[in-house]
Amino acid sequence: MKRITLLSLILLLIIAVTGCSDSADGGAGDPVQTVEQYMQAKVDSDATTIQALLCSEMESVLERETRTFDSVNGVEIDGMTCTYDGGEKVSCDGRIVALYGTEENEFPLTNYRVVQEDGEWKWCGETE
Repeated sequence: MKRITLLSLILLLIIAVTGCSDSADGGAGDPVQTVEQYMQAKVDSDATTIQALLCSEMESVLERETRTFDSVNGVEIDGMTCTYDGGEKVSCDGRIVALYGTEENEFPLTNYRVVQEDGEWKWCGETE
């Protein structure tokens, strides 16, 4: 009987530890990947992906985010590398390059706020 009780306790401990390690990021995936996917969707004017990755606080700007590069040709992301600070910030280097007529414009990537909603990381705008 003692052996069964001891084995049960060990099993419960293993389950608890495994559950904690799987949920260290809230089961939410990778905040860096969320930002990178969001930025690519913005460049591509991909409304479906933008909506899926946009935090609820920013829902009112969905159309603006979707249409940012609608009338621009040759939009691409150049040299994007992002890192997560362990809090609510993902910092990105690189730039978005867009062709307005014959003029090339650059928009440097910056720091972005991420939050967890419904068990997933969401993009929630620029931050310092």
